[in-house]
Amino acid sequence: MDIVIKLAQFLLSLSLLIILHELGHFIPAKLFKTRVEKFYLFFDVKYSLLKKKIGETEYGIGWLPLGGYVKISGMIDESMDKEQMALPPQPWEFRSKPAWQRLIIMLGGVTVNFILAFIIYIGMAFVYGDTYVANADMKDGVWIENPVMLKTGFKTGDKLISIDGQKVENFDNDLNMKIIMSKEVLVERNGQQQAIKIPNDFVDQLSKHEKGLLVNIRVPFAIGKVTAESANQNLKPKDLILSLNGEKVTYFDQAKAILNSNKGKTIPAVILRDLKETPLTVKVSNKGTLDVVAGGLGLESLEKLGYYKISTKEYSFAESIPVGLTKGKDQLIGYGKQLKMIFNPETKAYKQVGGFAAIFNIFPNTWSWETFWNITALLSIMLGVMNLLPIPALDGGHVMFLLYEIISGRKPSDKFLENAQMVGFVLLISLLLFANGNDIYKAIVGK
Repeated sequence: MDIVIKLAQFLLSLSLLIILHELGHFIPAKLFKTRVEKFYLFFDVKYSLLKKKIGETEYGIGWLPLGGYVKISGMIDESMDKEQMALPPQPWEFRSKPAWQRLIIMLGGVTVNFILAFIIYIGMAFVYGDTYVANADMKDGVWIENPVMLKTGFKTGDKLISIDGQKVENFDNDLNMKIIMSKEVLVERNGQQQAIKIPNDFVDQLSKHEKGLLVNIRVPFAIGKVTAESANQNLKPKDLILSLNGEKVTYFDQAKAILNSNKGKTIPAVILRDLKETPLTVKVSNKGTLDVVAGGLGLESLEKLGYYKISTKEYSFAESIPVGLTKGKDQLIGYGKQLKMIFNPETKAYKQVGGFAAIFNIFPNTWSWETFWNITALLSIMLGVMNLLPIPALDGGHVMFLLYEIISGRKPSDKFLENAQMVGFVLLISLLLFANGNDIYKAIVGK
């Protein structure tokens, strides 16, 4: 059932993005009286799952879910319809329209992608607001477990001050990505500020270890489940460890250190059970554990226990507009930085480029509209930016040649555009194979 929910979210998001992107081309084409021969969700190689002709346009759903397209008359595109291009230009064809109209038609898809992302972020701000822990309330700093973060110089208890000179206001979901994209993080440690440089191959180093958050909120040691093999059957789910071997335990990371130094011993402990402090003894395994499953506490529980103050901010519709626009702008800039890293060989970030499997795995196994819309907005930005790359066969390639025509006053020949389209197509296939090859490689080696 989990895989069905994951697949449903993936296909719904992909379908929505494709249809709206192609509508971005379709609508201005129609406004400029340009004939659109086909409008397809997914590719109809050899045959279609569904199709219906309305007026001069055939609408359909293909069987290959690798994208979608609109076929515009008189345009050199992936269809490579050379027979049509060999005939005299007709008034309803793309090639007969002024360059500025052709430019608007080609920019329509990415424009819709960016507008969609901003609309989603505005809607999410209005419906869900913001829930976060203010960075100022992280009085005991953050929890660092990731070995790459430790190697880079971070330590548990560090207080994050700024990332690339930008002050850290809140502990939120974007914080980890900001660190990955950064060059320098300023932390406070034992009352002293210290700058930590992020290495160029940081992303590559992270890829060689188990996935997980780079920085975590420090949480208490709550018992989620006592295993049948555990020697500590006196512990119960929801117990909270307050002290071990006479040492106060505020956070889980402190408990791990104490247990590790008392392997194989029986030590005194104090727990909080039903809001009462209860002394007992616990047996530490030879691995330095209690053979229990730690329980995850939600932000509300952490607030009730006095660990953090959870801030919730709601927005009116008018207030949601600037909030959503700022969120969209930040995501757009962030994705631009990611692309820059991918094209920089020193970062080795190209190794992490993924294909459809990588996109599929972004979606969770449980249905959450908030998560769905957040991922869809991000994918919309990614689709818009990728389509703007100046590669023939992409919208950006067409835009590049149209701008040349507008500036120089000279239109590239059809033969040149056909050759450029073929080069772009080969390049896109190569990128597609590389990205999905990365997915297969990671699945095989488990990285």
